[in-house]
Formats: sequence, structure tokens, C-alpha cells
Amino acid sequence: MNVQQAIKAVESISEKPSIPEIRPGDTVRVHYRFTEDEAERVQVFEGVVIRIRGTGTGATFTVRRIGAHNVGIERIFPLHSPRIEKIEIVRRAKVRRSKLYYLRHLSGKAARLKEKRE
Repeated sequence: MNVQQAIKAVESISEKPSIPEIRPGDTVRVHYRFTEDEAERVQVFEGVVIRIRGTGTGATFTVRRIGAHNVGIERIFPLHSPRIEKIEIVRRAKVRRSKLYYLRHLSGKAARLKEKRE
């Protein structure tokens, strides 16, 4: 067994099968488990996926939402992290780009994305 086969074997073990197929433009609700003092709790982060980067177990996705006082908040999540409880897809949007960085400069109605018809 060479090194590449060993790496693929380890990656296949650590991949999470319960993750839905997410794409840029999707509005998702990420349930993320973290430790606060000594208690663990789940925090929900809802926003638009603006980027998916990498493949395999090293894949990450960036979620953007508008927080208090109209400040944009972006958070990068590892796709196969054991800390992610679940990912819910709230809605899908029709986009023509794989990286939606232009949303950073838009606010309000201008930042809306068209809903995808399925």
C-alpha cells in the first residue's frame, strides 16, 4: 500500500455521509457544536454559502449572513468536521458564479438571490 492509498483510506473513514450536497447560493442552517466553559452546546448559523473550497476531507465552505447593525458576518466551516451536527438547506438560489464575493458589497434588496426552480 503506497502513501496515496493510505491517505485515501483515512479520508474515507473521516468523511461524513450525512452531509447534503451544498452549492454556492444555497441558504443553509449550520448546527455547530462548541464548548463554552465546560458545557457543550449547539449554535445555529444561518446564511448564504458564498464559497466552497477544496475536496475530500479538507473541503471547507464559507457562510455569510448579516448580523446586528447591518454588519456582514462570514464564517468558514470544515465540511467534514465532527463538530458540525447537521446542515439544513433552507433554500436554493440560481447563481452563475462559483464564488459569490460580490455579495460583500451589496446590502438589502440588492443582495437578494433568485430562487431556483426545481
